[in-house]
Amino acid sequence: MRSSAIDTVLAFMRAFREQDRAAAEALMHADFVFTSPQDDHLDRMTWLERCFPSADHFDTPGMTLQIVETDGIVLHRYEYVVHGKKYRNMEATRVVNGTVREVEVYFGGAV
Repeated sequence: MRSSAIDTVLAFMRAFREQDRAAAEALMHADFVFTSPQDDHLDRMTWLERCFPSADHFDTPGMTLQIVETDGIVLHRYEYVVHGKKYRNMEATRVVNGTVREVEVYFGGAV
């Protein structure tokens, strides 16, 4: 059985892929924080301005390999394609009251 936190994460990723800003904003906690190897603790507005519009960078929408919730964090491993090469990433997402509070992205290499 999937948790509501997992459903929230999948809905947030779908909003990003489909560039549905209203849906993404509705799923974002007021104190949203995003961290990746390229972005250190971006706030909500900075992420929406810098990262949200980048969905067209990906050749494919991404495919979930594994997704689990543990200790209040959703761990999501997925594959995607950029410029014809397949990659894998891992994200650790904290969901609070049905909203995405924090996202930490860990980039994988080409597979």
